[in-house]
Amino acid sequence: MTVRRTEIDQQNTALLARQREFRAAADVVVAAWRAFAEVSAVALIGSVAKPLWKEVPRFQPFRHHCIELWHECKDLDLAVWLDRQDRLGEMRRARDLALRQACESGSGIRVANHQVDTFLFEPGSDRYLGRLCAFAQCPKGKRDCRTPGCGTIPFNKVVDGFRPSPDVLAGAVPLYDRASGQGWCAADLPAAGDSPGSP
Repeated sequence: MTVRRTEIDQQNTALLARQREFRAAADVVVAAWRAFAEVSAVALIGSVAKPLWKEVPRFQPFRHHCIELWHECKDLDLAVWLDRQDRLGEMRRARDLALRQACESGSGIRVANHQVDTFLFEPGSDRYLGRLCAFAQCPKGKRDCRTPGCGTIPFNKVVDGFRPSPDVLAGAVPLYDRASGQGWCAADLPAAGDSPGSP
């Protein structure tokens, strides 16, 4: 089975569009979180923060033919620096409401709450604190909730065995800084590079 050029172009267009959608969702979520005084800063991390690169994907038929496509962004990773963690439930609700309103507005943003992975950090030290839970209640009674330490701070999710890599914040793109009052738009970031196999 051969893969037509039009199929490759369509897939690449869809992959670029998905990254744009995640970036637009990041801007929506950050706008909602600016209302929380405890939010010291927010940054975009992971592949959504970078110009996309070409690689052989995990899906067929492109994998079988070793056809390189733009990297597939599977979720939106955000880093949030917090002075305190007593309103994580409210932050979760604000995120979910912002995403729902963006979807209902016809803006083209169709990102679900579970597709936003929020890593929590301590300001100044960058010490990893946990993740913002996606469940509507804490504890929810799910298997994840039985992880030791999960929910000790309500809506702070502990992922069993997870330790962030030392370079988790490498290449982080700032979206909000409370001290300066500045904000930046993820939607304005460059979309694609031209270096196959870039990390």
